Amino acid sequence: MARTTLKDVAARVGVSAKTVSNVVNGTGWVTEELATRVREALVELGYRPNAAARQLRSGRSGMIALALPELSQPYFAELASELVRAAQERSITVLINQTDGRADAERRISDGIDAPVMDGLILSPLALSARDLEGRLDSTPLVLLGEHIGDGVFPHVTVDNTAAAKSAVEHLLSLGRTRIAAVGAQHSGPNETSQLRLAGYRSALEEAGIEVDERLIFSVDEFHRGDGARAAELILESGVRPDAVFAFNDLLALGAMHVLVTAGVHVPDDVAVIGFDDIEEARYSTPALSSVSPDTAALARKAIDLVFEQPPAPGIHTVGFTIAHRASTKGPTQ
Repeated sequence: MARTTLKDVAARVGVSAKTVSNVVNGTGWVTEELATRVREALVELGYRPNAAARQLRSGRSGMIALALPELSQPYFAELASELVRAAQERSITVLINQTDGRADAERRISDGIDAPVMDGLILSPLALSARDLEGRLDSTPLVLLGEHIGDGVFPHVTVDNTAAAKSAVEHLLSLGRTRIAAVGAQHSGPNETSQLRLAGYRSALEEAGIEVDERLIFSVDEFHRGDGARAAELILESGVRPDAVFAFNDLLALGAMHVLVTAGVHVPDDVAVIGFDDIEEARYSTPALSSVSPDTAALARKAIDLVFEQPPAPGIHTVGFTIAHRASTKGPTQ
């Protein structure tokens, strides 16, 4: 069967092929009534754009790649959704990859190995640094996400994790909490997120004139619910008796809160709990979890904009955050 062409559609509607092209590509000016008739004809005749020809004309594929460490993490899943939404506003298709934070996977994706031609790559690296990526084989525009420390060579979109963590602890301090446990310290592997949030925790306490009690800092292997649960078990066993917990992400907070509540600790009356990321699950926990809420929609839009910016602006591009106040930090001291 012969492929339906723009001329075929134009003949059906009784307009020029240029008019049909304007509707297909969103260019020029066409009345809404005529555009509707053209779209109906496109569907009726089964028109499919020739992607290869379009790429040759425009120099673009209409696709970008997104590579994230762990799609089972709610934060990354929700971020991917925002990035896809922002890309769709530009009629761009997003191909999503999971790297598991492995150096070989991150390098393969950044080098464009076994990948179709892309207009850009948005990568949240855990194993590779920006310096590692300088020698990549692919010249596709690259935008970095996350907290992996870079050197300003590539555009890097992130949240000020230290400032955000500091604000979370300041919220707890404003409630009269002074023995605040930190759950999420990491001492090996890709731990920039942990380092930055721990720095914010320390800064808030120091500025409040409260000496940091190292016994209140609890380490984790991963930022998962189970790690938060194990940290809460250690809190209960240690007898350090915090009156608040700042967990370095929401999954840690939810795991910790589950163990505390199960053990008969009242949240927030006995221990206030706040997390980081403001994933959807935080709104529906019992009690609902207070959390640092990064502006992920702004982050997604900025990352997409930088992919198509010519030339791309290197360096750090930060987006804002707020504190979502919910029941897990509202208690009698408020």
